[in-house]
Amino acid sequence: MHISGVQSVLPDHRYTQAEITEAFSRLTDCDEDLLRRFHAATGVEGRNLALPLADYAKLDSFARANDTYLEVALELGEQALRGALRKAGIRPEKVDHLLFCSSTGVATPSLDARLAQRVGLRPDVKRVPVFGLGCAAGASGLSRLHDYLRGWPDHVAVLVCVELCSLTIQRDDTSIANLVAGGLFGDGAAAVVATGRGEGPEVVATRSRLYPGTEHLMGWEVGEHGFRIVLDPDLTGFVEQVLSGDIRAFLADYGLTPEQVATWVCHPGGPKVIEKIAQTLGLPPKALEVTWRSLREHGNLSSVSVLHVLQETRGRPGAPAVLLALGPGFSAELLLLHW
Repeated sequence: MHISGVQSVLPDHRYTQAEITEAFSRLTDCDEDLLRRFHAATGVEGRNLALPLADYAKLDSFARANDTYLEVALELGEQALRGALRKAGIRPEKVDHLLFCSSTGVATPSLDARLAQRVGLRPDVKRVPVFGLGCAAGASGLSRLHDYLRGWPDHVAVLVCVELCSLTIQRDDTSIANLVAGGLFGDGAAAVVATGRGEGPEVVATRSRLYPGTEHLMGWEVGEHGFRIVLDPDLTGFVEQVLSGDIRAFLADYGLTPEQVATWVCHPGGPKVIEKIAQTLGLPPKALEVTWRSLREHGNLSSVSVLHVLQETRGRPGAPAVLLALGPGFSAELLLLHW
């Protein structure tokens, strides 16, 4: 599979982290000093949000938040898909397969059905909407495109990820997890156009890893309030325990070591997670420079983030690269690429 075009899109409403922290403190009952400390610790300097800050006070129910998700997600998804198709030089009617991933809103008919009609995809396009993969969905989605194109190498497959994390804000949740999430996650969309034969980075192999008994580490608690964040403090320690070994084993199957990987495309899950990945793999400081910049400038965009990092990465021609993301399950998604 060749990655022919990648396009990320951010909402127009951009704010500094200080502005977001101030607005968050007015919306919730949390301790303001504690809030500022946790928001500062994320390392995020600014984020783009689905709505103007003043409008978040109007999200007084899950239904209202989800209605907003439907409107904004469709608009951003359309922009991302059109942009990726332009970069790839492929017309919408040439698309055979559409994979749509999101974990911050729900819809039936799913948004991919509406997106296909707005962009002008064929009526016989094969659609697969995926919910619940969270931050891992961008990497997992690329892997599933790879699977599809192995069977249909002459087809065109596209991935669209849209996440509007800010719409899941919980005003009555004063937990540390919610304080951290309120300072870490941002909004955006991204699309990837892939072909079985063509130009662009080539996906050589993929691997999925699911860790049994770790459902408590990350995810949503879903109820009448909507999506309440689950973020266990043991997450960073678990990443340190298992991820390096799994990455090394994956690379070893293809005769490689981390030292031979020229380019790393990592999901910016948060400062502690990024640090643990670098430490356990012994990566040089510049290896995750694009990941750190994405976190600093835009926050964690959930499934969109790794695709944004991919768009901003310039790999070394002919050299191996690794793309990775972590998500609920707890799970890891790994891809080996050649630029």
